[in-house]
Amino acid sequence: MMSISAFLAQNALPIDNVKHIVSKRFLDENGQPMEWEIKAIDSAEDEAIRKSCTKRMPVPGKRNQYTNETDSNLYVGKLAVACTVFPNLNDKELQDSYGVMGADALLKKMLTPGEYADYLNKIQEICGFDVDFRDKVDEVKN
Repeated sequence: MMSISAFLAQNALPIDNVKHIVSKRFLDENGQPMEWEIKAIDSAEDEAIRKSCTKRMPVPGKRNQYTNETDSNLYVGKLAVACTVFPNLNDKELQDSYGVMGADALLKKMLTPGEYADYLNKIQEICGFDVDFRDKVDEVKN
């Protein structure tokens, strides 16, 4: 007989935060690149972020019909902010130093386009979006 005890919250393995060098431009007192700390979020928080980036748009040529459209750039930006533990992107002094308001604007101002794209990829990897569904199916089959 199978037991569900492995699925109980207290038995689930925790997801550890990850330290990652996002840019070689931010150096510590020893001249070494600073590590950023990234955490995975749960599906409920991800869903809330996704909903906040989704708008109801009218279907062209169809009266009273609507479709949901998600702004993917806004979504990944908010996802990155939610997953960033360090540096504190909501720090007023940090935002003021870059002349921006808001954590998402700060992140985009701090990083070059390439650094930002790499960071978004790392965030998605940590949140489990890096594995293709077909890869998961093949892994289960083996």
